[in-house]
Amino acid sequence: MTAFPPELHSPESRLDSPAPMPQPRAEDLHAPPVNPQVYQFVVFTMNLPLLLRGEHLHTLGREHIPPPGHKLVVAGAHVSALDPFIIAKAMPGHHVQFMAKRELFKPVTGAIIRAGGSFPVDRSANDVAAIRTALRVLKDDGTLGLFPEGTRGGGRMQGGVALLALRGRAPVLPVGLRRDGKRWLVRFGPMIEPKGGIKDLTAQIGEEIIRLSAPIG
Repeated sequence: MTAFPPELHSPESRLDSPAPMPQPRAEDLHAPPVNPQVYQFVVFTMNLPLLLRGEHLHTLGREHIPPPGHKLVVAGAHVSALDPFIIAKAMPGHHVQFMAKRELFKPVTGAIIRAGGSFPVDRSANDVAAIRTALRVLKDDGTLGLFPEGTRGGGRMQGGVALLALRGRAPVLPVGLRRDGKRWLVRFGPMIEPKGGIKDLTAQIGEEIIRLSAPIG
């Protein structure tokens, strides 16, 4: 769902010296609002296909999820188009606001996605507005949802998640996802503090996501 714009795809040689973040404008004071009813409706509706196929979620590591009202970056493995909704279902009480590709924001579906608190990113350009919006979510003690791989099955972890966590001074909650038959395993790991450089933090987040997505036992 998330694919970072070029300025968040810094080569490894630049990961520890990112360009200065744009200064917020006067109108950029708050995060996009979340309509709780729409949010719950979207999460339920998008998980309905799993229920109809007899599939179910199994969640581990909920003790690592902080209570709502604390700024948080949720960094998940990206294996399917349903990942944002699966993670959201596994985090009741939180309103996870995802950075989603611009192509999803069509006239009808876009309005619904926006009402649920998520926001678009233009993957083909330096989308300064999307970066500002992500930082506003964290500034307002919200829960920001991102996928470090950028696209499904992307493999290589990109530096955007670490950059936003460091700039927003928000801990990262790593999430592993795995499908075993009719079971979807959602596994949360211990929070990662936003410390060090982008390169090292990206590697740490990636290692945790891989570990949490591996078969248990």
